[in-house]
Amino acid sequence: MAKLKPSKDRRQVGVVATRLKGSDGVSLETQKWTDVLERLGYECFYLTGESDRSDGRIHLIPEVHFKHPEIERIYTAAFSERSRPPEISQAIHQMTDHLKRKIEAFVEEFGIDLLLLENAVTIPLNLPLGLALTEFIAERSLPTIAHHHDFFWERKRFLVNCIWDYLNMAFPPHLPSIRHVVINSSASNQLSLRTGISAMIIPNVMDFEHPPAAPDGYTERLREDIGIQDWELFFLQPTRVVQRKGIEHAIELIYALGFPARLVISHASGDEGHAYERRVRRFADQMNVRVNFLSDIIGPQRGQTEDGRRVYSLADVYPFADLVTYPSTIEGFGNAFLEAVYFSRPLLVNNYSIFAIDIKPKGFRVIEFDDFISEETVEQARRVLGDQALAREMTEHNYALARRHYSYAMLERRMETLLMDCFGEER
Repeated sequence: MAKLKPSKDRRQVGVVATRLKGSDGVSLETQKWTDVLERLGYECFYLTGESDRSDGRIHLIPEVHFKHPEIERIYTAAFSERSRPPEISQAIHQMTDHLKRKIEAFVEEFGIDLLLLENAVTIPLNLPLGLALTEFIAERSLPTIAHHHDFFWERKRFLVNCIWDYLNMAFPPHLPSIRHVVINSSASNQLSLRTGISAMIIPNVMDFEHPPAAPDGYTERLREDIGIQDWELFFLQPTRVVQRKGIEHAIELIYALGFPARLVISHASGDEGHAYERRVRRFADQMNVRVNFLSDIIGPQRGQTEDGRRVYSLADVYPFADLVTYPSTIEGFGNAFLEAVYFSRPLLVNNYSIFAIDIKPKGFRVIEFDDFISEETVEQARRVLGDQALAREMTEHNYALARRHYSYAMLERRMETLLMDCFGEER
């Protein structure tokens, strides 16, 4: 598709992310941010390694993706040893120079006035990209918003490495033209302590001013298509299959309840390997709990598989769930938490740190546990599943709270403050 020309009457925002595809947290929140930016009169263009959008605003560069072979080679070497081979330093410099030229071309082609970096200088999956962005911004002093979702120090797998010099330089960079945004108060505290950088807190959001539409005819066979029997309860695990999601806790709850129930897992594993998925499957078999892995027919949007099966969006699936399970041990914020609240579903939540610090104090009502499924947790789940009036009361209460604290209106107000800091008062 032909490239779109930037408008002379609007400021242009260049959005940079390793991937803008699917339903991972970064891709979802980037879409929400750009929706609000467009509503505020800005025009957004995208530099990324992969996208499920196909319009003239997308600038695809394969080396921007963290799965590019050379980027993966650098990543593997960086996080497997404590000393760095000279050839890896050379490879990093070469790729950094290459990506810096691509960034320069993108900024010039679309007349970019502001860069929005989505986790690109936060977590070092693509080390040369972060370095290239840092050098480019340092040289150009281009106004930049760095939207940080999860820092490298929050993940155990990044702490043994041979690239501390690069991490301290660019993840994130401390430059005067960059405004930093984090999604929780713990990240704000740690960023200040570790780097001296101050940041604005903007949590994840949903469009709570506009409730979801009721299910339509497309979903009339949904329970049958995803393998839920008429006599089974439907528990939804709306996350990827990675270790920090704690999916075995959801399986244990079903086992302890003793109800006929099935757990549906909506996303695949992939990015962090498949060993944990194999462990979840073994554990479900041992507990005799029925689990369906359905990333092939649950996606970001409706469609059809190659063999003709109907693909449902996650928004199609939520309204049919009797309980949403969210037993994560670590989360940057909690997109699936907000989605369950948006679709008025009762929730099982592990008391992960950001939930305990930022979300729970606002008064949300959930089925809660602390790192293991207790008898109290099981009894609370029984009460909620057995009392529709109680479940409705909880979900209505949660929706009202979320509308006050996690709405697009809140995002728009805070984004206006950021943009005014970048460009001054333009009214």
